[in-house]
Order: sequence, then structure tokens, then C-alpha cells
Amino acid sequence: MRILLARHGETPWNAEGRYQGQIDIPLSPTGESQAAALGARLRDLDIARAVASPLSRAQRTAELALGPARGGLLTTDIDLQEIAHGEWEGLLASEIHDKDPARLRAWREEPDTVLMPGGESLRQVLDRSWQGLTRAAEGLGDSDTLLVVAHDAVNRVILCRVLGLPLSKLWTFRQAPTTINLLEGPDVDRLEVVRLNDCAHHTPFFGEAVHRAL
Repeated sequence: MRILLARHGETPWNAEGRYQGQIDIPLSPTGESQAAALGARLRDLDIARAVASPLSRAQRTAELALGPARGGLLTTDIDLQEIAHGEWEGLLASEIHDKDPARLRAWREEPDTVLMPGGESLRQVLDRSWQGLTRAAEGLGDSDTLLVVAHDAVNRVILCRVLGLPLSKLWTFRQAPTTINLLEGPDVDRLEVVRLNDCAHHTPFFGEAVHRAL
């Protein structure tokens, strides 16, 4: 099977560097354009199934990536929604630094040790998102392609597992807006990473596409 693991397009809060977590922030005009570019790139691919986080920024990205003719493929799974940042949600990184500097430092240096205040740990996110990925891929054939549209932290923990990396290495690769990661294998427990953080549909080869909040 082939799994196209995508991240949603940019939101206004992404652009501001504001932690959004599970608050339902829609795509910005830039995010809509990025998702449309992803749709153009995927137009000629045969996609057997599509699953997205229920948060509107992921759902809308999936809709634009699929296009109207394939919109009926799309379902949602709550286990693919973004990490719950709890009390950090809605705050700028600078505001978090003022009120919770030690935890913010740990989040950036030892993310696997952090339980978000009123939210989740990376281990909790991995456990639920892996279940969501497994459900999404269930019954797919060897030549079938699955599109999954999720979030930065969700994609990172899934990729860490596939790559055999500890969650402490979460920040050693990027997940740009509407990026595509291509995973291939006979089942979800035997996947290989074929492409990582491929955002060529909207970003130049040496361009920057940075998530400013996380």
C-alpha cells in the first residue's frame, strides 16, 4: 500500500506563531492556495481512500487536495486531530515563555518528557493517531493509495514510529504546510519512508516553510 501523509495548509494562527492545538482554526487564504496546489499535484493519482482529522483546517485541505470529483472518498477520524495543547492553546510562543518558560524549554529540547498543561503528551498522541492510521489503512491492497490529512505533531509522531526514532527526535525534521510524506509497505507495521516533507507544489527547493509555533 501507499500512504500519502499530508499536513493541513497554513492558518492565520500558524502565520502568527500561535498555538492552536484542537481549537478549530480555518485555513488562511495562503493555506487555501497551498491546498489547491496540492490538489493540482495529486490530480492524476488514483486514490482509493481519504481520511482527515475532523478539524476544519485538515478537512478543507483534504477537500481541495481531492477535488470535487473525489470528494465522496473523504471520511474523518477524531484520533487524527492535533495534539491538545491545553492551557497553551490560543497563545503566542512569547506569551507561553512568559508564563511557563520551563515547560516551553522542555517542549523544545525534550518534547517526549512534556505533558501539556491540561492537554496531552506525545505518547498519547502517538497511541491514538497510530490507531487512526491503522483503521484508515485496513483492507487496502498492495497497489492502493491512501490519503491522510492530519497535523504537524500527529505527522511527526507517526513518522518517528515508522523511522524507528524516539519521540525525543521529534524536531529533527520538518512538516511544512500541505507537505506530503510518502510511505509504502505491505501493512502499517512494515512501512518505509519514501518521501519526507515534500512541499515542492508550493515551496522552492531551498525555500523555507517553517511552523513558527511548535
